[in-house]
Amino acid sequence: MRVSVQLPTCTEGLVNPIPFAAAPEDFVRLAQEAERLDYDGVWGNDHITAAPYVREHWKEPPNFYEVLITLATVGAHTRRVHLGTAIIVVPLRDPVLLAKQVATLDRMTGGRVILGVGIGAYREEFLAQWPRRRDARRGELLDEGLVALRTLFTEPAASYSGLHTAFEGIEMFPKPVQRPLPIYVGGHNEQAISRAARLGQGWLPGWRPFEEVRERTRLLRRLTAEAGRDPRDVEAAVQFTVMLGHTPEEAIARYRKTGMVQHRRSLAHTGRDPALAEANNLIGSPASLLEKLEFLAESGVDHLCALQFPHDSLNEMLEQMEWFARDVVRVFKGRDR
Repeated sequence: MRVSVQLPTCTEGLVNPIPFAAAPEDFVRLAQEAERLDYDGVWGNDHITAAPYVREHWKEPPNFYEVLITLATVGAHTRRVHLGTAIIVVPLRDPVLLAKQVATLDRMTGGRVILGVGIGAYREEFLAQWPRRRDARRGELLDEGLVALRTLFTEPAASYSGLHTAFEGIEMFPKPVQRPLPIYVGGHNEQAISRAARLGQGWLPGWRPFEEVRERTRLLRRLTAEAGRDPRDVEAAVQFTVMLGHTPEEAIARYRKTGMVQHRRSLAHTGRDPALAEANNLIGSPASLLEKLEFLAESGVDHLCALQFPHDSLNEMLEQMEWFARDVVRVFKGRDR
């Protein structure tokens, strides 16, 4: 099972306080520590402007760092960790320019990129950027974007014509180092799982009840096989929150003081009940988290992906990253499985 960390590219005001990671060297420090602690990768999320509730809660606007430029920066200061997006909001991006940026990043970092894609959590953000696309369905934009990206990554002269996206005879070189460049499809519903099974190299949902994770991982394997692909070619990469305490009660108390609680409430419209978050994330003592990892591994999860550490300071996040790596991940991987 792979384990990776979420960098706070666009988490100020959502998960972390304002300010949080206030300088470029903060991201480099986090990525280098992740590499030192043997995490498999570092990921960044993608926002342009803050959700309405953030503007109501904080006096100052959050600092949102563009995810691909941030990953390029940390990629220049690391050697091993993969560099992922969890997620790039495809409906906010021009697919041709996005393909050029991602292919270049993969080249510059020696083939370390994983492109996680999705529709984005907040429709308000989409409308703020594209008010003239008010009637557009973001799912359609994502579907077209996925086909367009794969075409641009692979075809010598790429052309595509869809309802929202079209281009002709684009000779985009250099191509990514990786063939195929791994694309992970975000979202937890069955439509997202189907997209991943047909078009992706990974399925990248946010947290879900553990039993549902097991059921939907099985669905992913079945749909991938039905698409004529090897079920093991699509990674089940599930995102969770990490909060460690010496006891489960201490961890829960610490979690309840974080911005993640309000963030989860703001996402209740996506079908995830905030009341279930504490039991279905990696919140607890090292011993209790080892039990959770055993269940997830038995359920077919391949990757604890883009783990969120929702703390009030960079030092607290680093302390939790080290504690989790030492007393949970290392112990789990050292067991005779």
